[in-house]
Amino acid sequence: MSSLTPADSARKPAAPIGVLLTNVGTPASPTAKDVRPYLAQFLGDRRIIDLPRWLWMPILHGPILMTRPKRSARLYQNVWSDEGSPLLATLQKQGAGLQALLDRRLDPSMARVRVAIGMSYGSPSIPDGLAELTEAGAQRILVLPLYPQYSTTTTAASLDVVFDAVRQRPWMPEVRTVNGYHDDEGYLAALERSIREHWQDQGRAERLLFSYHGIPKQYSDRGEPYYVQCQETTRLLAARLGLEEGEWAVSFQSRFGPIEWLRPYTDELLEEWGAAGLGSVDVICPGFSADCLETIDEIDREARESFQAVGGGDFHYIPALNDRPDHLNALADLAIRQLQGWLAWG
Repeated sequence: MSSLTPADSARKPAAPIGVLLTNVGTPASPTAKDVRPYLAQFLGDRRIIDLPRWLWMPILHGPILMTRPKRSARLYQNVWSDEGSPLLATLQKQGAGLQALLDRRLDPSMARVRVAIGMSYGSPSIPDGLAELTEAGAQRILVLPLYPQYSTTTTAASLDVVFDAVRQRPWMPEVRTVNGYHDDEGYLAALERSIREHWQDQGRAERLLFSYHGIPKQYSDRGEPYYVQCQETTRLLAARLGLEEGEWAVSFQSRFGPIEWLRPYTDELLEEWGAAGLGSVDVICPGFSADCLETIDEIDREARESFQAVGGGDFHYIPALNDRPDHLNALADLAIRQLQGWLAWG
Protein backbone atom coordinates (compact mmCIF):
# COMPACT_ATOMS: atom_id res chain seq x y z
CA MET A 1 0.00 0.00 0.00
CA SER A 2 1.35 3.42 -0.94
CA SER A 3 2.49 5.67 1.92
CA LEU A 4 1.59 8.79 -0.06
CA THR A 5 -1.23 10.90 1.32
CA PRO A 6 -3.54 13.06 -0.79
CA ALA A 7 -1.71 16.16 0.49
CA ASP A 8 1.68 14.72 -0.48
CA SER A 9 0.49 13.85 -3.97
CA ALA A 10 -1.15 17.24 -4.42
CA ARG A 11 2.28 18.87 -4.03
CA LYS A 12 3.70 16.84 -6.92
CA PRO A 13 3.91 18.87 -10.15
CA ALA A 14 2.39 16.06 -12.21
CA ALA A 15 1.23 12.72 -10.91
CA PRO A 16 1.91 9.88 -13.33
CA ILE A 17 -0.96 8.25 -15.17
CA GLY A 18 -1.12 4.47 -14.97
CA VAL A 19 -1.83 2.06 -17.81
CA LEU A 20 -2.50 -1.52 -16.74
CA LEU A 21 -2.31 -4.26 -19.39
CA THR A 22 -4.16 -7.41 -18.37
CA ASN A 23 -4.42 -10.93 -19.69
CA VAL A 24 -5.88 -14.19 -18.44
CA GLY A 25 -2.95 -15.77 -16.66
CA THR A 26 -0.69 -18.76 -16.39
CA PRO A 27 0.57 -21.21 -13.77
CA ALA A 28 3.95 -20.48 -12.19
CA SER A 29 5.46 -23.62 -13.71
CA PRO A 30 4.37 -26.54 -15.92
CA THR A 31 3.99 -28.88 -12.94
CA ALA A 32 0.84 -30.36 -11.44
CA LYS A 33 1.76 -28.71 -8.13
CA ASP A 34 1.56 -25.22 -9.68
CA VAL A 35 -1.16 -25.95 -12.23
CA ARG A 36 -3.58 -27.09 -9.50
CA PRO A 37 -3.94 -23.71 -7.68
CA TYR A 38 -4.04 -21.91 -11.02
CA LEU A 39 -6.93 -24.07 -12.24
CA ALA A 40 -8.68 -23.74 -8.88
CA GLN A 41 -8.56 -19.95 -9.17
CA PHE A 42 -9.48 -19.91 -12.86
CA LEU A 43 -12.30 -22.47 -12.80
CA GLY A 44 -13.53 -21.14 -9.46
CA ASP A 45 -14.37 -17.76 -11.01
CA ARG A 46 -18.12 -17.31 -11.48
CA ARG A 47 -17.43 -15.48 -14.74
CA ILE A 48 -15.83 -18.66 -16.12
CA ILE A 49 -18.20 -21.33 -14.78
CA ASP A 50 -21.65 -19.88 -14.15
CA LEU A 51 -23.13 -22.65 -12.04
CA PRO A 52 -24.51 -22.64 -8.47
CA ARG A 53 -21.56 -22.82 -6.07
CA TRP A 54 -23.14 -25.69 -4.12
CA LEU A 55 -23.13 -27.73 -7.33
CA TRP A 56 -19.88 -26.66 -8.97
CA MET A 57 -17.38 -26.39 -6.11
CA PRO A 58 -17.56 -30.05 -5.03
CA ILE A 59 -17.05 -31.07 -8.66
CA LEU A 60 -14.15 -28.64 -9.10
CA HIS A 61 -12.38 -29.61 -5.88
CA GLY A 62 -13.19 -33.25 -6.37
CA PRO A 63 -12.73 -35.05 -9.70
CA ILE A 64 -11.49 -32.06 -11.73
CA LEU A 65 -8.64 -30.91 -9.48
CA MET A 66 -7.76 -34.51 -8.71
CA THR A 67 -7.16 -35.40 -12.37
CA ARG A 68 -6.89 -32.36 -14.63
CA PRO A 69 -3.71 -30.72 -13.22
CA LYS A 70 -1.49 -33.63 -14.29
CA ARG A 71 -2.89 -33.60 -17.82
CA SER A 72 -2.70 -29.82 -18.09
CA ALA A 73 0.86 -29.80 -16.76
CA ARG A 74 1.94 -32.11 -19.56
CA LEU A 75 0.38 -29.74 -22.09
CA TYR A 76 2.07 -26.72 -20.53
CA GLN A 77 5.39 -28.56 -20.78
CA ASN A 78 4.88 -28.62 -24.55
CA VAL A 79 4.89 -24.81 -24.73
CA TRP A 80 7.19 -23.79 -21.87
CA SER A 81 10.47 -22.19 -22.96
CA ASP A 82 13.62 -20.80 -21.39
CA GLU A 83 11.62 -17.59 -20.85
CA GLY A 84 8.95 -19.54 -18.98
CA SER A 85 5.28 -19.21 -19.82
CA PRO A 86 4.84 -17.88 -23.37
CA LEU A 87 1.84 -15.78 -22.37
CA LEU A 88 3.65 -14.12 -19.46
CA ALA A 89 6.87 -13.62 -21.42
CA THR A 90 4.90 -11.91 -24.19
CA LEU A 91 2.86 -9.81 -21.74
CA GLN A 92 6.11 -8.55 -20.21
CA LYS A 93 7.42 -7.64 -23.67
CA GLN A 94 4.13 -5.95 -24.53
CA GLY A 95 4.29 -3.89 -21.34
CA ALA A 96 7.89 -2.84 -21.93
CA GLY A 97 7.23 -2.11 -25.60
CA LEU A 98 4.16 -0.02 -24.87
CA GLN A 99 6.08 1.92 -22.21
CA ALA A 100 8.86 2.72 -24.70
CA LEU A 101 6.36 3.83 -27.35
CA LEU A 102 4.42 6.08 -25.00
CA ASP A 103 7.65 7.61 -23.67
CA ARG A 104 8.67 8.40 -27.24
CA ARG A 105 5.34 9.58 -28.59
CA LEU A 106 3.92 11.69 -25.78
CA ASP A 107 4.78 15.35 -25.31
CA PRO A 108 7.24 15.61 -22.39
CA SER A 109 5.24 18.54 -21.04
CA MET A 110 2.31 16.18 -20.42
CA ALA A 111 1.85 13.94 -17.42
CA ARG A 112 4.12 10.90 -17.40
CA VAL A 113 2.57 7.52 -18.20
CA ARG A 114 3.61 4.43 -16.28
CA VAL A 115 2.76 0.99 -17.74
CA ALA A 116 2.30 -2.11 -15.59
CA ILE A 117 1.02 -5.62 -16.26
CA GLY A 118 -1.24 -7.96 -14.33
CA MET A 119 -3.09 -11.23 -14.85
CA SER A 120 -6.53 -12.28 -13.69
CA TYR A 121 -5.14 -15.62 -12.47
CA GLY A 122 -1.59 -16.33 -11.38
CA SER A 123 1.31 -13.95 -10.81
CA PRO A 124 1.98 -11.09 -11.38
CA SER A 125 -1.65 -10.49 -10.53
CA ILE A 126 -3.87 -7.55 -11.39
CA PRO A 127 -3.63 -6.33 -7.76
CA ASP A 128 0.17 -6.52 -8.11
CA GLY A 129 0.03 -4.31 -11.21
CA LEU A 130 -2.32 -1.83 -9.54
CA ALA A 131 -0.05 -1.67 -6.48
CA GLU A 132 2.93 -0.95 -8.72
CA LEU A 133 1.09 1.97 -10.32
CA THR A 134 -0.26 3.45 -7.10
CA GLU A 135 3.13 3.10 -5.38
CA ALA A 136 4.49 5.16 -8.28
CA GLY A 137 1.93 7.85 -7.43
CA ALA A 138 -0.66 7.19 -10.14
CA GLN A 139 -4.06 8.60 -9.22
CA ARG A 140 -5.63 7.93 -12.62
CA ILE A 141 -5.40 4.49 -14.22
CA LEU A 142 -6.43 3.18 -17.63
CA VAL A 143 -7.13 -0.56 -17.63
CA LEU A 144 -6.53 -2.16 -21.02
CA PRO A 145 -7.54 -5.85 -21.09
CA LEU A 146 -5.84 -7.48 -24.07
CA TYR A 147 -9.03 -9.07 -25.39
CA PRO A 148 -10.16 -7.53 -28.70
CA GLN A 149 -13.65 -9.06 -28.46
CA TYR A 150 -15.60 -8.46 -25.24
CA SER A 151 -16.62 -11.45 -23.15
CA THR A 152 -17.70 -11.75 -19.55
CA THR A 153 -15.24 -14.68 -19.29
CA THR A 154 -12.25 -12.47 -20.15
CA THR A 155 -12.83 -8.71 -20.16
CA ALA A 156 -15.43 -8.62 -17.40
CA ALA A 157 -13.53 -11.17 -15.32
CA SER A 158 -10.41 -9.00 -15.38
CA LEU A 159 -12.37 -5.85 -14.54
CA ASP A 160 -13.97 -7.66 -11.59
CA VAL A 161 -10.49 -8.16 -10.16
CA VAL A 162 -9.56 -4.54 -10.85
CA PHE A 163 -12.55 -3.10 -9.04
CA ASP A 164 -12.32 -5.59 -6.17
CA ALA A 165 -8.75 -4.40 -5.61
CA VAL A 166 -9.48 -0.70 -6.08
CA ARG A 167 -12.42 -0.60 -3.68
CA GLN A 168 -10.20 -1.84 -0.85
CA ARG A 169 -8.03 1.26 -1.05
CA PRO A 170 -8.80 4.14 1.31
CA TRP A 171 -8.04 6.56 -1.51
CA MET A 172 -9.42 5.08 -4.70
CA PRO A 173 -7.79 6.10 -7.99
CA GLU A 174 -9.90 7.18 -10.94
CA VAL A 175 -10.25 4.29 -13.36
CA ARG A 176 -11.03 4.13 -17.06
CA THR A 177 -11.52 0.85 -18.86
CA VAL A 178 -11.35 -0.46 -22.42
CA ASN A 179 -14.09 -2.99 -23.12
CA GLY A 180 -12.66 -4.18 -26.42
CA TYR A 181 -11.27 -3.16 -29.79
CA HIS A 182 -12.60 -5.75 -32.21
CA ASP A 183 -13.02 -3.23 -35.06
CA ASP A 184 -10.07 -0.98 -34.25
CA GLU A 185 -8.22 0.14 -37.39
CA GLY A 186 -4.73 -0.43 -35.96
CA TYR A 187 -5.60 -3.89 -34.68
CA LEU A 188 -7.14 -4.92 -38.01
CA ALA A 189 -4.22 -3.48 -39.99
CA ALA A 190 -1.73 -5.45 -37.87
CA LEU A 191 -3.69 -8.67 -38.39
CA GLU A 192 -3.96 -8.05 -42.13
CA ARG A 193 -0.25 -7.38 -42.37
CA SER A 194 0.64 -10.52 -40.42
CA ILE A 195 -1.50 -12.64 -42.77
CA ARG A 196 -0.05 -11.07 -45.91
CA GLU A 197 3.48 -11.54 -44.58
CA HIS A 198 2.71 -15.21 -43.99
CA TRP A 199 1.32 -15.59 -47.51
CA GLN A 200 4.40 -13.93 -48.96
CA ASP A 201 6.71 -16.23 -47.00
CA GLN A 202 4.78 -19.53 -47.07
CA GLY A 203 2.31 -19.14 -49.89
CA ARG A 204 -1.45 -18.84 -49.57
CA ALA A 205 -3.47 -21.86 -48.50
CA GLU A 206 -6.74 -22.91 -50.12
CA ARG A 207 -8.69 -21.76 -47.07
CA LEU A 208 -8.17 -19.41 -44.13
CA LEU A 209 -9.73 -20.35 -40.79
CA PHE A 210 -10.33 -17.72 -38.12
CA SER A 211 -10.43 -19.62 -34.83
CA TYR A 212 -11.62 -17.83 -31.68
CA HIS A 213 -11.76 -19.05 -28.11
CA GLY A 214 -15.21 -20.44 -27.47
CA ILE A 215 -17.70 -19.57 -24.76
CA PRO A 216 -20.81 -21.46 -23.64
CA LYS A 217 -23.66 -20.80 -26.06
CA GLN A 218 -25.94 -19.79 -23.19
CA TYR A 219 -23.65 -16.80 -22.47
CA SER A 220 -24.18 -15.58 -26.01
CA ASP A 221 -27.91 -16.32 -25.90
CA ARG A 222 -28.37 -14.01 -22.94
CA GLY A 223 -26.97 -11.04 -24.82
CA GLU A 224 -23.17 -11.17 -24.61
CA PRO A 225 -21.73 -9.46 -27.74
CA TYR A 226 -18.75 -11.81 -28.13
CA TYR A 227 -20.09 -13.92 -31.00
CA VAL A 228 -21.19 -10.85 -32.98
CA GLN A 229 -17.85 -9.13 -32.43
CA CYS A 230 -15.90 -12.22 -33.56
CA GLN A 231 -17.98 -12.31 -36.74
CA GLU A 232 -17.47 -8.59 -37.31
CA THR A 233 -13.69 -8.81 -36.86
CA THR A 234 -13.61 -11.66 -39.36
CA ARG A 235 -15.86 -9.92 -41.87
CA LEU A 236 -13.69 -6.80 -41.78
CA LEU A 237 -10.50 -8.82 -42.19
CA ALA A 238 -11.91 -10.91 -45.02
CA ALA A 239 -12.87 -7.71 -46.85
CA ARG A 240 -9.42 -6.18 -46.31
CA LEU A 241 -7.81 -9.36 -47.64
CA GLY A 242 -10.12 -9.59 -50.64
CA LEU A 243 -11.34 -13.06 -49.66
CA GLU A 244 -14.29 -14.56 -51.48
CA GLU A 245 -17.05 -16.68 -49.95
CA GLY A 246 -15.80 -20.21 -49.43
CA GLU A 247 -12.18 -19.09 -48.97
CA TRP A 248 -12.55 -18.48 -45.23
CA ALA A 249 -14.56 -19.59 -42.20
CA VAL A 250 -15.02 -18.84 -38.49
CA SER A 251 -14.82 -21.44 -35.73
CA PHE A 252 -14.50 -21.67 -31.95
CA GLN A 253 -12.00 -23.69 -29.93
CA SER A 254 -11.14 -24.71 -26.35
CA ARG A 255 -14.54 -25.87 -25.15
CA PHE A 256 -14.79 -27.41 -21.70
CA GLY A 257 -17.40 -29.66 -20.14
CA PRO A 258 -20.58 -31.27 -21.54
CA ILE A 259 -22.64 -28.14 -22.34
CA GLU A 260 -22.98 -26.65 -25.82
CA TRP A 261 -20.48 -23.95 -26.79
CA LEU A 262 -20.41 -21.59 -29.75
CA ARG A 263 -20.27 -23.47 -33.04
CA PRO A 264 -18.78 -24.57 -35.32
CA TYR A 265 -16.08 -26.20 -33.22
CA THR A 266 -12.56 -25.72 -34.60
CA ASP A 267 -11.47 -29.33 -34.16
CA GLU A 268 -14.59 -30.75 -35.82
CA LEU A 269 -14.46 -28.32 -38.72
CA LEU A 270 -10.80 -29.06 -39.44
CA GLU A 271 -11.43 -32.79 -39.30
CA GLU A 272 -14.32 -32.34 -41.73
CA TRP A 273 -12.08 -30.38 -44.11
CA GLY A 274 -9.28 -32.91 -43.75
CA ALA A 275 -11.58 -35.84 -44.47
CA ALA A 276 -12.79 -34.03 -47.57
CA GLY A 277 -9.18 -33.85 -48.77
CA LEU A 278 -8.53 -30.12 -48.37
CA GLY A 279 -5.00 -29.62 -49.64
CA SER A 280 -3.96 -26.72 -47.42
CA VAL A 281 -5.26 -24.51 -44.64
CA ASP A 282 -4.01 -21.43 -42.80
CA VAL A 283 -5.29 -20.86 -39.25
CA ILE A 284 -5.17 -17.59 -37.35
CA CYS A 285 -6.57 -16.82 -33.88
CA PRO A 286 -7.47 -13.09 -33.90
CA GLY A 287 -8.91 -13.12 -30.38
CA PHE A 288 -5.58 -14.03 -28.79
CA SER A 289 -3.26 -11.05 -28.26
CA ALA A 290 -0.43 -13.40 -27.27
CA ASP A 291 0.46 -16.96 -28.18
CA CYS A 292 -0.24 -19.39 -25.36
CA LEU A 293 -1.26 -22.96 -24.67
CA GLU A 294 -4.45 -22.59 -26.70
CA THR A 295 -2.64 -21.48 -29.84
CA ILE A 296 0.78 -23.13 -29.66
CA ASP A 297 -0.38 -26.54 -28.52
CA GLU A 298 -4.12 -26.78 -29.19
CA ILE A 299 -3.94 -25.29 -32.69
CA ASP A 300 -0.39 -25.71 -33.97
CA ARG A 301 -0.03 -29.26 -32.63
CA GLU A 302 -3.37 -30.91 -31.81
CA ALA A 303 -5.42 -29.32 -34.60
CA ARG A 304 -2.63 -29.87 -37.13
CA GLU A 305 -2.39 -33.56 -36.20
CA SER A 306 -6.17 -34.04 -36.33
CA PHE A 307 -6.47 -32.31 -39.71
CA GLN A 308 -3.67 -34.31 -41.30
CA ALA A 309 -4.61 -37.63 -39.68
CA VAL A 310 -7.86 -37.77 -41.65
CA GLY A 311 -6.36 -36.78 -44.99
CA GLY A 312 -5.78 -33.02 -44.82
CA GLY A 313 -2.74 -31.50 -46.49
CA ASP A 314 -0.50 -28.60 -45.50
CA PHE A 315 -1.35 -26.83 -42.24
CA HIS A 316 0.04 -23.46 -41.23
CA TYR A 317 -0.65 -21.57 -38.02
CA ILE A 318 -0.22 -17.80 -38.32
CA PRO A 319 1.12 -16.55 -34.96
CA ALA A 320 -0.70 -14.10 -32.71
CA LEU A 321 0.31 -10.45 -32.89
CA ASN A 322 2.33 -10.80 -29.68
CA ASP A 323 4.86 -7.92 -29.46
CA ARG A 324 4.97 -7.08 -33.15
CA PRO A 325 5.73 -3.36 -33.62
CA ASP A 326 2.46 -2.76 -35.49
CA HIS A 327 0.52 -4.42 -32.65
CA LEU A 328 2.26 -2.29 -30.02
CA ASN A 329 1.61 0.83 -32.10
CA ALA A 330 -2.08 -0.09 -32.29
CA LEU A 331 -2.19 -0.51 -28.50
CA ALA A 332 -0.38 2.81 -28.05
CA ASP A 333 -2.89 4.56 -30.32
CA LEU A 334 -5.74 3.01 -28.37
CA ALA A 335 -4.25 4.04 -25.02
CA ILE A 336 -3.55 7.62 -26.14
CA ARG A 337 -7.13 8.03 -27.38
CA GLN A 338 -8.46 6.78 -24.07
CA LEU A 339 -6.12 9.06 -22.09
CA GLN A 340 -7.34 12.28 -23.70
CA GLY A 341 -8.14 14.85 -21.03
CA TRP A 342 -5.86 13.17 -18.53
CA LEU A 343 -2.55 13.71 -20.28
CA ALA A 344 -2.54 17.48 -19.74
CA TRP A 345 -3.54 17.12 -16.09
CA GLY A 346 -0.82 17.82 -13.57
